[in-house]
Amino acid sequence: MRTGNEPATARSPLRLRCGLASWGLFWAVTGTVLFAITGHPGWALACGVLVAVTAVDLTLVIRHIRQGPHFQPGRDVPPYRPVSDRRDPWEHRSPGDDGRGPYP
Repeated sequence: MRTGNEPATARSPLRLRCGLASWGLFWAVTGTVLFAITGHPGWALACGVLVAVTAVDLTLVIRHIRQGPHFQPGRDVPPYRPVSDRRDPWEHRSPGDDGRGPYP
């Protein structure tokens, strides 16, 4: 039984992002090396910046994959209840309650 409002087959594309970032990192490093060898410092610098951006992205994606089901939920992880900005006038809440449930 589902309790959330997200699609039943929604999955995080972290593995796809990891593959694409790896592919991009490979080509950015290749471009940096080839442009440096052929004497095009501007293009080598541009590819070097791309290497840095792609490496950071790949690092963050791998970190999120390793953090487990909180960032990449599977079929056995129940969906989180969405935060409601609307208050039910009949519901009693304490002053610090934000309406998200019993979690701290």
